[in-house]
Amino acid sequence: MKPHIRHLNKLRWISLTGIFLVLILLPCISVYQAYVAAHAYDLLTPSEQLFYDVMETLTDPFVSDPEHDLDAVKGTTWAATVFDVKVSDPLAVVGQVSAGLEIYPSFLLAALIPVIVTLMFGRIFCGWICPATLLYELNTNLAAWLHRVGLPVGNRHFDRRLKYLVLGIGVILSMITGSVLFAAVYPPAIIGREIYYAIALGGFGAGAVFFVLTLLFDLLVARRGFCRYVCPGGALYSLLGRYRVLRIQRKVETCNDCAKCTAVCEFELNPMRDGFGQECNNCTACIAVCPTDALVFKVDIKDIPNQGPGHLGRHYRENEY
Repeated sequence: MKPHIRHLNKLRWISLTGIFLVLILLPCISVYQAYVAAHAYDLLTPSEQLFYDVMETLTDPFVSDPEHDLDAVKGTTWAATVFDVKVSDPLAVVGQVSAGLEIYPSFLLAALIPVIVTLMFGRIFCGWICPATLLYELNTNLAAWLHRVGLPVGNRHFDRRLKYLVLGIGVILSMITGSVLFAAVYPPAIIGREIYYAIALGGFGAGAVFFVLTLLFDLLVARRGFCRYVCPGGALYSLLGRYRVLRIQRKVETCNDCAKCTAVCEFELNPMRDGFGQECNNCTACIAVCPTDALVFKVDIKDIPNQGPGHLGRHYRENEY
């Protein structure tokens, strides 16, 4: 394996952190633009003037008219406009179509890019873009630390098909109520909305409480439980990414059955026995931890069936497979 492939997981963390910072920056830009448009710097409070000065310093090298030039990127991970291109989370489109009982071509076009990317690369939104993933993985690290010091953490298991039931129920309830109910329970939408509330409006909404409850669920009930068992977006992305073109596969010839890949997988898949499936989000954590470079990316529309013990492992050698 090329050495740089091992570092993809570090690049993923950079991506997740960058997305989170952008979600903080966007409402800051909106507030700054409002101040600029008001032409009332002298009427701002000292803290607002400080905010204005900081934003002016940050943006001045790039734009001459912040009121209009800073409109290149707007929105959140739920729905955004990037250089006049509208991009929407497929779950937002499913929710809107269900609530309106009508297909809107403009909404379908907005979801086209994420759908194509998912069909090619699988659930990379969940692994590489979702701002909740950053917090959930930090929460997993906290759980590991608590476990090391002897405090109990959640390790219950449920049927992972539950999230597909949540997705189906959400569609039905949206059709009945005429409301896009997914936005109330979908972590990426919640985080984007709550960050905006905190910066632009000076407080948090009820969504912040719900998200904290999902963190506690992961910490006290089931490791990465909300994503694995409840998240409707995760369910939709899993369905879309089932026949992804790019997927991780195991080279059985160089596998030593150390089980590090299976241990590190937050979705409790089994890379050591070729058990990836549609739940895999190509996060590359298993690739990063593999000591023999036995996990690689391959272009294929289906996973390889269980190839048995790794050829460098004790079980293979003892039984002379």
